[in-house]
Amino acid sequence: MSEPARPRASEPVIPPGVRTLGVLPRTPAPPPTEATFGRKPPWLKVRATTGPNYRELKALVRDGELHTVCEQAGCPNIYECWEAREATFLIGGERCTRACPFCQIHTGKPAGYDTDEPRRVAHAIARMGLNFAVITGVARDDLPDGGAWLFAESVRQVRALLPTCGVEVLIPDFRGDPDSLRAVVDAAPDVLGHNVETVPRLYKRIRPGFTYAGSLELLARARAWLPAGHATKSNLILGMGEERDEVLGVMDDLRAVGVELLTITQYLQPSRAHLNLQRFVPPEEFAQLKQAAEALGFAHVESGPLVRSSYHAGEMHKAAVQRQRGQLPAWAAASEG
Repeated sequence: MSEPARPRASEPVIPPGVRTLGVLPRTPAPPPTEATFGRKPPWLKVRATTGPNYRELKALVRDGELHTVCEQAGCPNIYECWEAREATFLIGGERCTRACPFCQIHTGKPAGYDTDEPRRVAHAIARMGLNFAVITGVARDDLPDGGAWLFAESVRQVRALLPTCGVEVLIPDFRGDPDSLRAVVDAAPDVLGHNVETVPRLYKRIRPGFTYAGSLELLARARAWLPAGHATKSNLILGMGEERDEVLGVMDDLRAVGVELLTITQYLQPSRAHLNLQRFVPPEEFAQLKQAAEALGFAHVESGPLVRSSYHAGEMHKAAVQRQRGQLPAWAAASEG
């Protein structure tokens, strides 16, 4: 039986009824609050424990001239994840061509275009002995394809070197170019992530260069083009001025475009030069949002103050495949066999 025809790259695939606000008024910068420069609550305090696996991985990343989002974004889980031999690789360089005011990654003109980076990332993943790898990247608006080839080639290189390793990619929007997205989808990552990060009202301020409509469109296309057993994923950051009803509305929109995996996280202001933190969200509120998301039908939700978008990435994909097909994904079956 022939495979059903995929939608053309230029064909919109967002279901009717989903909010796709493309033009929104610019919101003013939020003023400082008591949380902005106050002490972190006890549930956000993490003890830095640098064990042998952490030190080995740090040396491996340095020697391979690689970048990880764990370091670049100041992830609070770096000690836990690296000691467990889990890491998220950052491709495309250390400088992003976008300027999201909450993000710790540097903005500027990229230094170059390293086409050998996918090979080095794959070899590092092999040396680490990972069963599941996460690859993210900076926005590269200076490149004709927005950096899509780097993502696709990284997936291909990992597949060639470690056929049993699961791969997740966390991508920018490629300026809305469906052909760039198709290039990544055709490399068949197990999970394709694209983070909406915030609510539509705050998009112009918090996600300059992105649009809420464009992010939903990307996720809808990815879900339409990916085969069964592969999942789409997104992330929401709390503490930047959003309201609860707005968060619930975004969760509705994500489910409407077929997103199966969701992470909900706390904004941690990197410096006084970044977007002012509005509040620390208590753990019980994260638990309530997790329940609300699960009721909407997400296959797996990670929601908590210290959660980040790649946290427990492999476990999230396993949950999605088990829900879709009633079995483990191939990479998980191989690692447990």
